[in-house]
Amino acid sequence: MSGEIVNRVEKSGLVTIDLDEIKLPNNIFEIDIKKWLFEELFLKEKEFRNSLHNHDWSTYTDAYVYVHCSSDAIIPTWAYMLISSQLENFTNRVIIGNERKFFEKYFEDTINSIDFSVYLGKSVIIKGCSDKKIPISAYHILTTKLKPLAKSIMFGEACSAVPIFKRTK
Repeated sequence: MSGEIVNRVEKSGLVTIDLDEIKLPNNIFEIDIKKWLFEELFLKEKEFRNSLHNHDWSTYTDAYVYVHCSSDAIIPTWAYMLISSQLENFTNRVIIGNERKFFEKYFEDTINSIDFSVYLGKSVIIKGCSDKKIPISAYHILTTKLKPLAKSIMFGEACSAVPIFKRTK
């Protein structure tokens, strides 16, 4: 067995997309409305408005914030609107929903900002192993964006990729 070692994966023209490369912001904050509820159960408008008025919104300057209520209380829509109207003066992004929804939306926005024309006619592998908690919806969005352009889409690693889509001739 003599000769040069050839990297067949590199020569194959496969393009890898690694969602781990998406940089997550380090300034993510949670606002749980529960802390502004009477006995963490229901909203009293006057007290709620006072709590919002006295809150230091500058804490969220240039931050990413998700707003939700972790109790089983029924929160009126206008309560979220009041919080949003305060946050919009300071934050980069506000999501109404829990942490999971925040990350789904963050990945969706980031993926939608990619120029997918570079994948035209390419065989693409979407890397499967991740150090981050990547929402399943991110893989769906990638597949949807790539399908009209890519020659093929696979999931996993080059040595053990699962075929997802292959363009017919």
